[in-house]
Amino acid sequence: MKRTELVENIYRKGSFLCVGLDPDIKKLPACITGTDAERVATFCKAIVDTTAPYCVAYKPNLAFFESLGADGIAALAEVASYIRTKYPDQFIIADAKRGDIGNTAALYARTFFETLDFDAVTLNPYMGEDSVKPFLAYDDKWSIVLALTSNASAGDFETVADSKGVPLYERVIRRSRHWGSPINMMYVVGATQADKLAEIRTVAPRHFLLVPGVGAQGGSLEEVAKYGLIDECGLLVNSSRGIIYASADENYAEAAGEAAKKLAAQMETLLRDYATANQ
Repeated sequence: MKRTELVENIYRKGSFLCVGLDPDIKKLPACITGTDAERVATFCKAIVDTTAPYCVAYKPNLAFFESLGADGIAALAEVASYIRTKYPDQFIIADAKRGDIGNTAALYARTFFETLDFDAVTLNPYMGEDSVKPFLAYDDKWSIVLALTSNASAGDFETVADSKGVPLYERVIRRSRHWGSPINMMYVVGATQADKLAEIRTVAPRHFLLVPGVGAQGGSLEEVAKYGLIDECGLLVNSSRGIIYASADENYAEAAGEAAKKLAAQMETLLRDYATANQ
């Protein structure tokens, strides 16, 4: 998907919501029957059907599918194909966090961009440029580089400063922004780190940011928008558990749709307020 298409979808829907598909087999509603992989696929497709009007992206987390073995991978492919076929305007992210040497990275890129036809994949840049470059060779596909994550131990490495006082996450952004461009590279910045967004915007003023951590992890949508919004939005804010597990009963899909609708309505207001303030 081209950046122009993503931006158009955001403003057409008045939403920059990304729904994270994290189908924990232990949390799926009991009303869903079948094998574990069948239940995962059924659950995800039902969630997609009710949330699609309110979001612009989906982010399947591969761990929840891979944990089920070959059948889980087949379920992932089924869900991705379902989104691509039925909701072709949706931006589909493989939350894989891959990061390996060049020849291996090239095969990962082939997996996600050719075999499974995702629009984007999350990447760990620890091994440097050659672990990301193969993904950037694909037109209209996106590399989403981990920068400042929302997990509790992110400070073990990401915020450690060098002798000049520059934290590692900033060095990652400064270095990697030259590998690609704002039309094929994003950065992961956790919503629980919203106070750092203003600083990040000085380093990456035009790049889209994928922001997890709103909802169950306690991140503030208003704070993210305050520091992260730009004229082309520049944000994909992800919510997973707060939407997909809004109910554990037979109305789980409808409850997810309502949760997504509520969050999207807040986003529409934030987009409108930003546009008014920057006229």
